[in-house]
Amino acid sequence: MASTNDLKNGMVLNLEGQLWTVVEFQHVKPGKGPAFVRTKLKNVTSGKSIDKTFNAGTKVETSNVDKQTMQYLYNDGTDFIFMDPGTFDQIPVTPEVMGEASKFLLENNEAVVARHEGNVLYVELPPSVELEITYTEPGLQGDRSTGGSKSATVETGAEISVPLFLEQGTRVKVDTRDGSYLGRVN
Repeated sequence: MASTNDLKNGMVLNLEGQLWTVVEFQHVKPGKGPAFVRTKLKNVTSGKSIDKTFNAGTKVETSNVDKQTMQYLYNDGTDFIFMDPGTFDQIPVTPEVMGEASKFLLENNEAVVARHEGNVLYVELPPSVELEITYTEPGLQGDRSTGGSKSATVETGAEISVPLFLEQGTRVKVDTRDGSYLGRVN
């Protein structure tokens, strides 16, 4: 348990059985009435954000979420298998927990795995990854006023939008948050 006066960004609260991360908080002392704490919270599992106000000094339940850098080994057909590089322990992560992150994950890459009481909550990839284009149509020059783009498939199977001049076999940098093209890699 902690007081709302002790809140910090990144702290995880257990509210009504759900885990919420404190994104931002503000202590407010109005001229009239008691002080309060205005917070912006993000649900750890769903990613949904809410605004919540607490009276100053209210007790809230906190939870420990263990974040650990782990190495992705392989997909066994149903689950994604991650390994702790220090102890070599392997843990399975379900496709539901992986979500969109699975589109940009290559074997032997590292990711941050967040766990609470042994349960995997989410997998956080680095902000960008380098992937090779495995298939794309040849770019055609046409009459356009701006640089065009085309669809390309990368080695993980994800489809991204790339500039027309890129060809098959080119290594590109991809933003893991939204799947956007960031540039070529030499």
